[in-house]
Amino acid sequence: MNYIIRIIAIFSVVITITSCKGLSNIDLNEIELANKKASPSAKILYERIESIGKAGIAFGQQDATMYGINWKHQENPLNLRSDIKDVAGKFSAVHGYDLGHIELGNSFNLDTVSFVSMRDQVKKLNEKGAIFTFSWHLDNPVTSGSSWDTISAVSEILKGGSQREKYEKWVSRLSDFFNSLKDENNEQIPVIFRPFHEMNGGWFWWGEGNCTAEEYKELWRQTFKLLQQNNVHNLLYAYAPNIMQSTEDFEKYYPGDEYVDILGVDIYNYGGKEAFIKNIKTNLEILKLEAQKRSKPYALTETGNIDPGSDPKWWTEHLYPGIKDSGIAWVLLWRNARLDHYFSTYKDDVTAEDFREFEKLEETLFLDQVKKINFKL
Repeated sequence: MNYIIRIIAIFSVVITITSCKGLSNIDLNEIELANKKASPSAKILYERIESIGKAGIAFGQQDATMYGINWKHQENPLNLRSDIKDVAGKFSAVHGYDLGHIELGNSFNLDTVSFVSMRDQVKKLNEKGAIFTFSWHLDNPVTSGSSWDTISAVSEILKGGSQREKYEKWVSRLSDFFNSLKDENNEQIPVIFRPFHEMNGGWFWWGEGNCTAEEYKELWRQTFKLLQQNNVHNLLYAYAPNIMQSTEDFEKYYPGDEYVDILGVDIYNYGGKEAFIKNIKTNLEILKLEAQKRSKPYALTETGNIDPGSDPKWWTEHLYPGIKDSGIAWVLLWRNARLDHYFSTYKDDVTAEDFREFEKLEETLFLDQVKKINFKL
């Protein structure tokens, strides 16, 4: 019965979208993005995200098809597998990747994922209607330490800083990757870029206490401009702080509407069940108010169970009560690296059965549902 109700709901959404705008006659001139030279495909992605937020919540996971518990894609990255599909028979609608170490010219990111495989999988999943979001855990440009090396660095990569030349080279390498994302027709594949996230926490070199709010805003704006100077026009820009207490927390580091397309927040379940649900509800309400004020879509851009296996009903009794009817376009679970470091579920996990119930919910959307919410020129 739940399955039938869900199919009817999705079909109704598609009919509504079709009747309002038409799947084949979208007016790109009506879609204004931060990048005034944004590609047509980026504008279509933006329209899809707005429509998904009205239809339900797209489910996503970091590195979903790159590796999982006790497996890796190995030599054939196009033979797609994921823990989510193993459990529920469906692929995630949103796929997250990280570009940390691309700035160094490395072949693999900080989580040992090949950038070539990443690009190949994006192309393959794009054909299936997936949506992509990229974070960037770049090294500290002053010390050559990791993103978690909190030695001050932001002022040194702004214009006039001692490491400016290095940073421009780093953004050039980042730009080359984004520009290499092409579909079978050699058209740019649009993606979401979520740089310098969780800036209101102190654990990254671009975070609270390690640079001023004005320095952070300038870092965002100057990076945005460098990407455009490098002819990168297939990005939507997502601004995503960590847990907030008020709209003032949101606004402290916000670089301006003209530099941001999507609003987000990252929340993990520190403090237990009730605190987790409360934090999600409070923060998504803050995002909703900001999104309505700024006419932008919003999402839970990073989350996960920091204590996997602690509650077999984590999906339906912890996560879903927080995101239910929130209006977010997607929720992104963090990666399943290994048994001592995973944030979602897998085939033999204690939460696997509950995840199947979560997947059946009318509001949760997976790849096959999200593919139908699409637009063409």
